[in-house]
Amino acid sequence: MPPVRRPRSAKAAPASLHLTRFLPYRLSVLANTVSHTVAKLYETRFGITIPEWRIIAVLGGGETLSAGEIAQRTAMDKVQVSRAISRMLDSALILRESGDADRRKALLTLTPKALTIYAEIVPMALAYEADLTTALSDEERATLDQLLTRLQARADELAAAPAREGDEDHEDR
Repeated sequence: MPPVRRPRSAKAAPASLHLTRFLPYRLSVLANTVSHTVAKLYETRFGITIPEWRIIAVLGGGETLSAGEIAQRTAMDKVQVSRAISRMLDSALILRESGDADRRKALLTLTPKALTIYAEIVPMALAYEADLTTALSDEERATLDQLLTRLQARADELAAAPAREGDEDHEDR
């Protein structure tokens, strides 16, 4: 008797995804856990949200940036940045001025009130980071820094690459 042949399916079964082992998911969960833990340090004390803290942190070095530049540097979407800026203007945490070269581009800087908040939060945030990274050796911290830099560079490359039609390998990024 000849062997029984099973019909081949048109498509192979999809690969299994174990979410708890999927790097993008793990990075997102870690980032959210860290962000929310740090947020507890300043939400009640200063009455600011995570997006507001990120804006304060970006402008805390004395830079003057537009909302678009802030969105780029913080990886927040423009709507989130716009809402945070609106609240911060109402709370007298930032100043908005039109740029000299381009009057349509509003430039944002921190007020003395926000600079005081920045000066108080930075040591708390750095202490949290130091406490968190005690789980790693000095060598592991250096390696993690290098790996994160490389992963960010690659993620930026992939984000900038045009989507290719029919490229199933890149569909679900």
